[in-house]
Amino acid sequence: MKRVWNKVETTNHTGVTLDGRPVRTPGRRALSLPTPALTDAVAQEWDSMAKGEEVDPTAMPLTQLASTALDRVAPQREEIITTLLRYAETDLVCYRTEEPPELAQRQRASWQPLLDWLDRRYGVRLNVAEGVIHAPQDPAMLERLADIVRGFDDWRLTALQAATAATGSIVVALALVAGRIGAAQAFSVAELDESFQIERWGEDPIARARREGVASDLDAARRFLDLLGDAPAGIGRS
Repeated sequence: MKRVWNKVETTNHTGVTLDGRPVRTPGRRALSLPTPALTDAVAQEWDSMAKGEEVDPTAMPLTQLASTALDRVAPQREEIITTLLRYAETDLVCYRTEEPPELAQRQRASWQPLLDWLDRRYGVRLNVAEGVIHAPQDPAMLERLADIVRGFDDWRLTALQAATAATGSIVVALALVAGRIGAAQAFSVAELDESFQIERWGEDPIARARREGVASDLDAARRFLDLLGDAPAGIGRS
């Protein structure tokens, strides 16, 4: 994508213009943003592109998340929620290894507090399994989790979706969105097994690039949430 503008401005604290023309999403929707803080941050992303001849969408994560909220999440809410709930059925933090004991201990110490928090904060108790045997989840718990996720607005649902996809865990993503953990801890929790293996065998370039992508996605999701401002009822910190 070639850069074809010189001046970036904001309009009414909700939109961004390039030489007076409003920025639109890939789906051709107006990029209408919910807070002045997010609007300014998105404008800064576009302004940073003015220094080069081409636009790198991967260098504009907030713009990408905002576009996803408008183009995909808003019109496909129930589909998105259904996809997210599938993660709960095989959630990363619900499946523990038996060997080696050191890794098993790390998993318990890192993952169980988040499951306890989910139960305490939202009344959702997920089953845990050791080894590779599938542990079915209580349908009532999954329905309760669905009700919680449906309470998120489109913007926070977008952040939840991004964090869930990055970590492979809706539990970790919920903790991030609710402010129970930060982006760095979410990365540490989600990459625990991989980090354990790297300690022993080292890290190859492909794995490093993947992990950097996960960390970047989580940082972007957390910053996106911060720029949305105070969380509405039901998504408070605890």
